[in-house]
Amino acid sequence: LLSLGTGTTSEFDKTYTAEETAKWGAIQWMLVIQRMTDAASSYMTDYYLSTVFQAQNSQKNYLRVQESALTGTTTEMDDASEANMESLVQVGENLLKKPVSKDNPETYEEALKRFAKLLSDRKKLRANKASY
Repeated sequence: LLSLGTGTTSEFDKTYTAEETAKWGAIQWMLVIQRMTDAASSYMTDYYLSTVFQAQNSQKNYLRVQESALTGTTTEMDDASEANMESLVQVGENLLKKPVSKDNPETYEEALKRFAKLLSDRKKLRANKASY
């Protein structure tokens, strides 16, 4: 399973003071809660899937690709400006160089190549079986 995320912002876990939040209106609260909910949903999906694959001793068959530290305009899903698209390309290129996790020092680039080979090998195996 190759799970491709749309990215999350690292800003959702900011610490806000009571004085600051006391001045917030409904819109500000909704924006912060939405970011937290989106990030929590993404993290929990990854956690559950990762746990299932580990329980089946198949963790090499699961790869989640997700940037967890988006900032600025890269967090805005409705910004398709050329500048933002270039920023997102840079985010993707930088992500390829990062380790998959603290427990897995393999970079995303290495993991994606390994995963592509695994999928290709399985497709060839299925094609060979189908030809008999």
